Amino acid sequence: MTGVVVKSTGSWYVVRNPATGALYRCRLRGKFKNKGLKVSNPLAVGDGVEFDLPEQSEGAGVIHTIAPRRNYIIRRSVHKSEHAHIVAANLDQALLVVTLVSPATSFGFIDRFLVTAEAYHLPALLIFNKADLYDEDTLDYQRQIAGMYASVGYPSVLCSAETGDNVAAVASLLPNKVSLLSGHSGVGKSTLINELVPDLDLKTAEISAFSDKGKHTTTFAEMLEIVPGTYLIDTPGIKELGLVDVPAAELAGYFPEMRALLNQCRYHNCRHVHEPGCAVIEAVDQGKLAVPRYESYLSMLADEDNRH
Repeated sequence: MTGVVVKSTGSWYVVRNPATGALYRCRLRGKFKNKGLKVSNPLAVGDGVEFDLPEQSEGAGVIHTIAPRRNYIIRRSVHKSEHAHIVAANLDQALLVVTLVSPATSFGFIDRFLVTAEAYHLPALLIFNKADLYDEDTLDYQRQIAGMYASVGYPSVLCSAETGDNVAAVASLLPNKVSLLSGHSGVGKSTLINELVPDLDLKTAEISAFSDKGKHTTTFAEMLEIVPGTYLIDTPGIKELGLVDVPAAELAGYFPEMRALLNQCRYHNCRHVHEPGCAVIEAVDQGKLAVPRYESYLSMLADEDNRH
Protein backbone atom coordinates (compact mmCIF):
# COMPACT_ATOMS: atom_id res chain seq x y z
CA MET A 1 0.00 0.00 0.00
CA THR A 2 1.08 3.59 -0.55
CA GLY A 3 0.41 6.66 1.58
CA VAL A 4 1.67 9.94 3.00
CA VAL A 5 3.03 10.45 6.52
CA VAL A 6 0.74 12.92 8.33
CA LYS A 7 2.22 12.69 11.84
CA SER A 8 5.38 11.45 13.52
CA THR A 9 5.81 10.60 17.18
CA GLY A 10 9.40 9.43 16.87
CA SER A 11 8.77 5.69 16.92
CA TRP A 12 5.35 5.47 15.24
CA TYR A 13 4.01 7.18 12.16
CA VAL A 14 0.46 7.95 11.05
CA VAL A 15 0.08 7.34 7.31
CA ARG A 16 -2.93 8.47 5.25
CA ASN A 17 -4.10 6.79 2.08
CA PRO A 18 -4.78 9.87 -0.16
CA ALA A 19 -7.37 8.00 -2.21
CA THR A 20 -9.58 6.81 0.65
CA GLY A 21 -8.55 9.08 3.54
CA ALA A 22 -7.99 5.99 5.72
CA LEU A 23 -5.33 6.30 8.44
CA TYR A 24 -2.81 3.62 9.36
CA ARG A 25 -0.50 3.41 12.37
CA CYS A 26 2.89 2.31 11.07
CA ARG A 27 6.46 1.68 12.13
CA LEU A 28 9.67 1.59 10.10
CA ARG A 29 11.18 -1.71 9.08
CA GLY A 30 14.83 -1.77 10.16
CA LYS A 31 17.10 1.24 9.79
CA PHE A 32 16.84 3.73 6.99
CA LYS A 33 19.71 6.00 5.98
CA ASN A 34 19.25 9.36 4.26
CA LYS A 35 22.01 9.52 1.68
CA GLY A 36 24.39 12.38 2.38
CA LEU A 37 22.31 13.64 5.31
CA LYS A 38 23.11 13.38 9.01
CA VAL A 39 19.59 13.49 10.35
CA SER A 40 17.91 12.46 13.59
CA ASN A 41 14.75 11.30 11.80
CA PRO A 42 14.77 9.15 8.64
CA LEU A 43 11.10 9.88 7.96
CA ALA A 44 9.18 13.17 8.03
CA VAL A 45 5.64 14.46 7.69
CA GLY A 46 4.88 14.79 3.97
CA ASP A 47 6.98 11.80 2.96
CA GLY A 48 5.46 9.34 0.53
CA VAL A 49 5.85 5.73 1.66
CA GLU A 50 5.02 2.15 0.76
CA PHE A 51 3.90 -0.13 3.58
CA ASP A 52 2.49 -3.56 4.29
CA LEU A 53 -0.18 -4.66 6.76
CA PRO A 54 1.05 -8.00 8.16
CA GLU A 55 -1.71 -10.35 9.33
CA GLN A 56 -0.35 -10.47 12.89
CA SER A 57 0.25 -6.72 13.15
CA GLU A 58 -2.87 -5.86 15.21
CA GLY A 59 -3.70 -3.19 12.66
CA ALA A 60 -0.21 -1.67 12.52
CA GLY A 61 1.57 -1.30 9.20
CA VAL A 62 5.27 -1.72 8.41
CA ILE A 63 6.91 0.93 6.20
CA HIS A 64 9.50 -0.59 3.87
CA THR A 65 10.06 2.12 1.22
CA ILE A 66 10.40 5.92 1.35
CA ALA A 67 9.75 7.72 -1.94
CA PRO A 68 12.34 10.25 -3.21
CA ARG A 69 11.69 13.78 -1.86
CA ARG A 70 11.25 16.72 -4.22
CA ASN A 71 12.18 19.10 -1.38
CA TYR A 72 12.22 19.40 2.40
CA ILE A 73 12.74 21.88 5.22
CA ILE A 74 15.47 21.02 7.70
CA ARG A 75 16.74 22.50 10.97
CA ARG A 76 19.47 21.75 13.47
CA SER A 77 18.56 18.91 15.79
CA VAL A 78 17.75 19.95 19.34
CA HIS A 79 19.21 16.76 20.79
CA LYS A 80 22.20 15.96 18.53
CA SER A 81 24.34 18.97 17.66
CA GLU A 82 25.98 17.39 14.59
CA HIS A 83 22.67 16.18 13.27
CA ALA A 84 19.80 17.92 11.52
CA HIS A 85 16.07 17.28 11.79
CA ILE A 86 13.81 17.13 8.75
CA VAL A 87 10.74 19.21 9.62
CA ALA A 88 8.57 18.29 6.62
CA ALA A 89 8.95 17.08 3.03
CA ASN A 90 7.34 17.49 -0.40
CA LEU A 91 6.00 21.00 0.12
CA ASP A 92 4.52 23.49 -2.36
CA GLN A 93 4.97 26.65 -0.27
CA ALA A 94 5.98 27.98 3.14
CA LEU A 95 3.88 30.53 5.05
CA LEU A 96 5.47 32.40 7.95
CA VAL A 97 3.10 34.05 10.46
CA VAL A 98 4.66 37.23 11.87
CA THR A 99 3.48 40.07 14.11
CA LEU A 100 4.66 43.66 14.55
CA VAL A 101 3.20 43.95 18.07
CA SER A 102 2.55 41.63 20.99
CA PRO A 103 5.15 40.19 20.27
CA ALA A 104 7.16 41.79 17.47
CA THR A 105 8.86 39.31 15.11
CA SER A 106 12.46 40.30 14.35
CA PHE A 107 13.84 40.77 10.86
CA GLY A 108 16.54 38.29 11.82
CA PHE A 109 14.02 35.51 12.35
CA ILE A 110 12.02 36.36 9.22
CA ASP A 111 15.11 36.48 7.01
CA ARG A 112 16.57 33.27 8.44
CA PHE A 113 13.31 31.52 7.59
CA LEU A 114 13.28 33.00 4.07
CA VAL A 115 16.89 31.97 3.45
CA THR A 116 16.03 28.42 4.53
CA ALA A 117 13.06 28.39 2.14
CA GLU A 118 15.33 29.65 -0.68
CA ALA A 119 17.92 26.99 0.09
CA TYR A 120 15.31 24.25 -0.25
CA HIS A 121 13.58 25.72 -3.33
CA LEU A 122 10.33 26.66 -1.58
CA PRO A 123 8.18 29.67 -2.48
CA ALA A 124 7.59 31.67 0.73
CA LEU A 125 4.95 34.17 1.85
CA LEU A 126 4.52 36.30 4.96
CA ILE A 127 1.27 36.46 6.94
CA PHE A 128 1.13 39.61 9.10
CA ASN A 129 -1.29 38.74 11.90
CA LYS A 130 -2.97 40.74 14.70
CA ALA A 131 -4.02 43.63 12.44
CA ASP A 132 -6.73 44.40 15.01
CA LEU A 133 -3.98 45.63 17.36
CA TYR A 134 -2.34 47.97 14.84
CA ASP A 135 -2.74 51.74 15.15
CA GLU A 136 -2.23 54.06 12.17
CA ASP A 137 1.54 54.32 12.70
CA THR A 138 1.88 50.54 12.92
CA LEU A 139 -0.26 50.08 9.80
CA ASP A 140 1.99 52.52 7.94
CA TYR A 141 5.07 50.65 9.17
CA GLN A 142 3.53 47.33 8.11
CA ARG A 143 2.95 48.69 4.60
CA GLN A 144 6.62 49.69 4.40
CA ILE A 145 7.82 46.28 5.59
CA ALA A 146 5.43 44.45 3.27
CA GLY A 147 6.68 46.61 0.40
CA MET A 148 10.30 45.81 1.25
CA TYR A 149 9.65 42.06 1.10
CA ALA A 150 7.38 42.27 -1.95
CA SER A 151 10.13 44.08 -3.85
CA VAL A 152 12.43 41.06 -3.46
CA GLY A 153 9.81 38.44 -4.30
CA TYR A 154 7.98 37.67 -1.05
CA PRO A 155 4.27 38.59 -1.12
CA SER A 156 2.33 39.03 2.11
CA VAL A 157 -1.17 39.20 3.59
CA LEU A 158 -2.31 41.39 6.49
CA CYS A 159 -5.02 39.78 8.60
CA SER A 160 -6.47 39.27 12.06
CA ALA A 161 -7.08 35.67 13.05
CA GLU A 162 -8.78 36.95 16.22
CA THR A 163 -11.51 38.89 14.36
CA GLY A 164 -11.42 36.86 11.13
CA ASP A 165 -10.60 39.99 9.13
CA ASN A 166 -8.96 39.08 5.79
CA VAL A 167 -8.40 35.44 6.80
CA ALA A 168 -10.17 34.59 3.53
CA ALA A 169 -7.16 36.07 1.70
CA VAL A 170 -4.91 33.59 3.51
CA ALA A 171 -7.30 30.73 2.72
CA SER A 172 -7.20 31.68 -0.97
CA LEU A 173 -3.45 30.88 -1.04
CA LEU A 174 -3.95 27.26 -0.02
CA PRO A 175 -6.14 25.31 -2.50
CA ASN A 176 -4.55 22.24 -4.13
CA LYS A 177 -1.23 22.76 -2.34
CA VAL A 178 0.74 21.34 0.56
CA SER A 179 1.56 24.40 2.69
CA LEU A 180 3.93 24.63 5.64
CA LEU A 181 2.74 27.06 8.34
CA SER A 182 5.28 28.37 10.82
CA GLY A 183 5.90 31.18 13.29
CA HIS A 184 7.06 32.00 16.80
CA SER A 185 4.82 31.11 19.72
CA GLY A 186 2.47 33.98 20.50
CA VAL A 187 1.93 35.16 16.92
CA GLY A 188 -1.56 33.61 16.76
CA LYS A 189 -0.72 30.63 14.58
CA SER A 190 -3.10 28.29 16.43
CA THR A 191 -5.96 30.79 16.16
CA LEU A 192 -5.27 31.15 12.44
CA ILE A 193 -5.22 27.37 11.92
CA ASN A 194 -8.56 27.11 13.73
CA GLU A 195 -9.98 29.59 11.22
CA LEU A 196 -8.44 27.87 8.19
CA VAL A 197 -9.17 24.21 8.97
CA PRO A 198 -12.87 23.38 9.37
CA ASP A 199 -13.59 20.82 12.12
CA LEU A 200 -10.00 21.11 13.32
CA ASP A 201 -10.67 19.38 16.64
CA LEU A 202 -12.19 16.40 14.86
CA LYS A 203 -9.25 16.12 12.45
CA THR A 204 -6.56 16.34 15.14
CA ALA A 205 -8.44 13.89 17.37
CA GLU A 206 -8.69 11.41 14.51
CA ILE A 207 -4.94 11.55 13.88
CA SER A 208 -4.05 11.55 17.58
CA ALA A 209 -6.01 8.34 18.09
CA PHE A 210 -3.29 6.59 16.06
CA SER A 211 -0.39 8.09 18.06
CA ASP A 212 1.33 6.42 21.00
CA LYS A 213 -1.06 6.48 23.95
CA GLY A 214 0.05 7.26 27.49
CA LYS A 215 3.49 8.44 26.40
CA HIS A 216 4.83 11.96 26.18
CA THR A 217 5.81 12.38 22.54
CA THR A 218 7.19 15.33 20.65
CA THR A 219 5.06 16.38 17.72
CA PHE A 220 7.54 17.44 15.08
CA ALA A 221 4.85 18.40 12.59
CA GLU A 222 1.31 17.43 11.66
CA MET A 223 -0.40 17.48 8.27
CA LEU A 224 -4.04 18.60 8.36
CA GLU A 225 -6.37 18.04 5.42
CA ILE A 226 -8.50 21.13 4.75
CA VAL A 227 -10.30 19.56 1.80
CA PRO A 228 -9.11 16.70 -0.45
CA GLY A 229 -5.92 17.81 -2.20
CA THR A 230 -5.34 20.81 0.12
CA TYR A 231 -3.08 20.29 3.14
CA LEU A 232 -1.65 22.47 5.90
CA ILE A 233 1.39 21.34 7.88
CA ASP A 234 1.61 22.82 11.38
CA THR A 235 5.16 22.98 12.75
CA PRO A 236 5.61 23.59 16.47
CA GLY A 237 9.28 23.96 17.37
CA ILE A 238 10.50 25.44 14.10
CA LYS A 239 11.39 28.60 16.07
CA GLU A 240 14.59 26.70 16.87
CA LEU A 241 15.42 26.74 13.16
CA GLY A 242 19.13 27.01 12.44
CA LEU A 243 20.71 27.22 9.01
CA VAL A 244 21.95 23.81 7.91
CA ASP A 245 24.45 23.20 5.12
CA VAL A 246 24.47 26.81 3.88
CA PRO A 247 28.18 27.66 3.41
CA ALA A 248 29.14 31.27 4.12
CA ALA A 249 30.35 31.68 0.55
CA GLU A 250 26.86 30.77 -0.77
CA LEU A 251 24.74 32.72 1.73
CA ALA A 252 24.34 35.87 -0.40
CA GLY A 253 22.91 33.70 -3.18
CA TYR A 254 19.88 32.99 -1.01
CA PHE A 255 19.00 36.71 -0.79
CA PRO A 256 17.29 37.37 -4.19
CA GLU A 257 18.24 41.06 -4.23
CA MET A 258 21.90 40.22 -3.52
CA ARG A 259 21.91 37.30 -5.94
CA ALA A 260 21.14 39.75 -8.76
CA LEU A 261 24.36 41.68 -7.97
CA LEU A 262 26.81 38.85 -7.43
CA ASN A 263 28.59 39.12 -10.79
CA GLN A 264 29.05 42.88 -10.38
CA CYS A 265 31.51 42.87 -7.46
CA ARG A 266 35.19 43.58 -8.17
CA TYR A 267 36.25 40.30 -6.56
CA HIS A 268 34.63 36.99 -7.45
CA ASN A 269 34.92 35.76 -3.85
CA CYS A 270 33.54 38.97 -2.30
CA ARG A 271 31.85 38.45 1.08
CA HIS A 272 30.08 41.85 0.87
CA VAL A 273 31.37 43.02 4.24
CA HIS A 274 34.13 45.59 3.67
CA GLU A 275 35.67 44.72 0.30
CA PRO A 276 36.37 47.54 -2.18
CA GLY A 277 34.27 47.56 -5.32
CA CYS A 278 31.44 45.57 -3.72
CA ALA A 279 28.18 46.00 -5.64
CA VAL A 280 26.11 44.90 -2.61
CA ILE A 281 27.60 47.52 -0.26
CA GLU A 282 27.17 50.13 -2.99
CA ALA A 283 23.48 49.17 -3.37
CA VAL A 284 22.99 49.52 0.41
CA ASP A 285 24.68 52.96 0.39
CA GLN A 286 22.46 54.09 -2.48
CA GLY A 287 19.27 52.88 -0.80
CA LYS A 288 18.65 50.22 -3.44
CA LEU A 289 19.08 47.35 -0.98
CA ALA A 290 17.19 47.48 2.32
CA VAL A 291 19.38 47.97 5.40
CA PRO A 292 17.43 45.45 7.58
CA ARG A 293 17.97 42.73 4.98
CA TYR A 294 21.69 43.51 4.72
CA GLU A 295 22.02 43.50 8.51
CA SER A 296 20.34 40.08 8.61
CA TYR A 297 22.88 38.85 6.06
CA LEU A 298 25.80 40.09 8.19
CA SER A 299 24.29 38.49 11.28
CA MET A 300 23.91 35.12 9.56
CA LEU A 301 27.40 35.39 8.11
CA ALA A 302 28.73 35.82 11.66
CA ASP A 303 26.55 32.85 12.74
CA GLU A 304 24.82 34.96 15.38
CA ASP A 305 21.62 33.76 16.99
CA ASN A 306 19.00 36.00 15.43
CA ARG A 307 15.96 33.81 15.94
CA HIS A 308 14.30 36.22 18.37
